[in-house]
Amino acid sequence: MSATADPAEDKTSQARRLGLEAGQVVQELGYDDDVDQELRESVEELTGTELVDEDYDDVADVVLMWFREDSEDGDLTDSLVDAQEYLVEGGLVWLLTPKTGRDGHVEAHDIADAAQTAGLSQTVTAAVSKEWSAVRLATPKAAKAGKR
Repeated sequence: MSATADPAEDKTSQARRLGLEAGQVVQELGYDDDVDQELRESVEELTGTELVDEDYDDVADVVLMWFREDSEDGDLTDSLVDAQEYLVEGGLVWLLTPKTGRDGHVEAHDIADAAQTAGLSQTVTAAVSKEWSAVRLATPKAAKAGKR
C-alpha cells in the first residue's frame, strides 16, 4: 500500500470487511447513540445508498443489527427471527455487539445458541470497529450457496 492511499478506499474499508458491495440495500436495526458512526458511513459510502431502518417497506440484501445484552433490544433469538423478515432470499445478518468488557457485551455462546435457534448459521467474525464485534449470520440458502 502506498503512502498516498485513496481516502475513499480507506473510508470504505470497514464495510469491505463485511463483504458488502455497491448497490446493496442494507437495513439497520437497533440504532442508538452508541453505534459506530464511522462504520455506518463506510457502509453508505461503499453501497452508494443510505441505510434503511425498520420502517423500510421492501426487502434488504443485508441486515446490520446492533444488539446489546440486558437492554431494550429484547431477546436476541426473537430479534434474529424478526431480522430475517426483512431479508431477500439468501440474505445475510451482520450482528454487531459490544466487545468484551463493554456495557451490553453478549457472550459468544449466547450468540451461537440464539443464531441456531433462529435458524441461522454463524459463519464469520470480523473486526470492524473499536467498540463493536461483528458476527456474520447466514440464512440457510445463503450458507449453502457460500454467499458473502
